[in-house]
Amino acid sequence: MKSDVIQIDNKGNGFDNAITETKKIAEFRGLNHKESLRLQIMAEEMLGLARSVTGEMQASFWVESEDKFFELHMTTKTVMDKEKRYQLLSSATSRKNEAANSFLGKLRDAFEEAMTAEADKTFYELPDDVMGDFVTRHIDDSEWDRYERSILRRLADDIKIAIKGGLVSMTVCKKF
Repeated sequence: MKSDVIQIDNKGNGFDNAITETKKIAEFRGLNHKESLRLQIMAEEMLGLARSVTGEMQASFWVESEDKFFELHMTTKTVMDKEKRYQLLSSATSRKNEAANSFLGKLRDAFEEAMTAEADKTFYELPDDVMGDFVTRHIDDSEWDRYERSILRRLADDIKIAIKGGLVSMTVCKKF
């Protein structure tokens, strides 16, 4: 069974619909309350992970299920750089690009990886006297904290990431 495909953007439009659709499928397949909550949390964290890593997001989300086996699918386009690619692939269970499973796929993947740009980062030099004030203090990084990845890894059986050009496909699998 395949759910409706829900369009989600980075403003949050469609996010609630995706969670509602996940809840409906869980109910239809006869999951108990705890299992249903786990599936919903996986959907939330999957979408949060994609949004955190890729930034701007126009994604499609759907759920496929058979008995008590569920696959949460999400595809989105992004401007790929080395940092995004690394963060996405390190989220996968295998840590590999699922789109690179044939000789030509591996060749294309190697070429795309070589052609991806470095992430734009701005570094600021602070004077030594100012830097001394920061030695004992923790500086919070406003970047992604990898929370979504840790939750997904804990709850899901398998996380697959396929990157082909600027198209990212994420599949989260769980059998209850």
